[in-house]
Parts: sequence; structure tokens; C-alpha cells
Amino acid sequence: RPSGIAALKKGGTIACLLPATSFYLDKPFAPAWDMIASGVPVAVATDFNPGSCPGLNLQLCISLASLKYKMTPEEILTAVTLNAAAAIGLAEEAGSLEAGKQADLVIWKSPDLDFLCYRFGSNLAGTVIKRGEIVA
Repeated sequence: RPSGIAALKKGGTIACLLPATSFYLDKPFAPAWDMIASGVPVAVATDFNPGSCPGLNLQLCISLASLKYKMTPEEILTAVTLNAAAAIGLAEEAGSLEAGKQADLVIWKSPDLDFLCYRFGSNLAGTVIKRGEIVA
């Protein structure tokens, strides 16, 4: 495990963690905090597919990242936004709110970031904006 994490760091790889897949398949969860502590950037995603993860709820993945990866709310926010965009080569155009980037965002019905990580199974998405347009 430490040698694999060292290889990720040396290669400049963003580790794409899929907590809902581990949950659904009843498999061990990735050593996220070991990766983060070693300086490996971590992304968190759903891995939505019919074989190993038939769920597309990113909020569940956020909760699982908190519970099973022991990530902080700030680490999770970075993992599902900027690091996720960087993992697929889109960090220059998406993943954070900056001038010149496409405006994709969710306005959450949550008093704070901690609550968003805590409240699994609830849809806390208030307003969804894609490319600057409200879509939900």
C-alpha cells in the first residue's frame, strides 16, 4: 500500500476514489487519508454503472467520503470539484468558480459544509446551474 501511494505521488496521478462502489460491492474502502497525507490529490466520484455501482447520488459519495475515508468537509469539497475536474483534464475550464471557467454549480440547502457531509440520503440540492443556466 505505501509503495502504491508513493507511485501515485511520483507519477502526478490524481487518485479517483469511488466510495459508493466499495459500499455496493461490500469491498474495502480506499486509504484516502493516507493518500492525502502523502500529498496525492484525491477525487471522489460516483462510478455510476449497472455492474458495480447502480447509484448516481454524489451526496451519498460525499457522506461516505466523510464516514469511511475520514476526509474533512473541505477535502471532500475539493475532491468532488477541482480535483474531479483535474482528473479528467478539465481543471482549466471547470471545477472551481473563477472568471473564464464554465459556471457549473449547485446551491445547497445546507446551513454549512459539515451538514452536507453529515446528511446522507437527503437531496439537499437547491439550485443546479450548468454552463451558467439554471437547470433545476
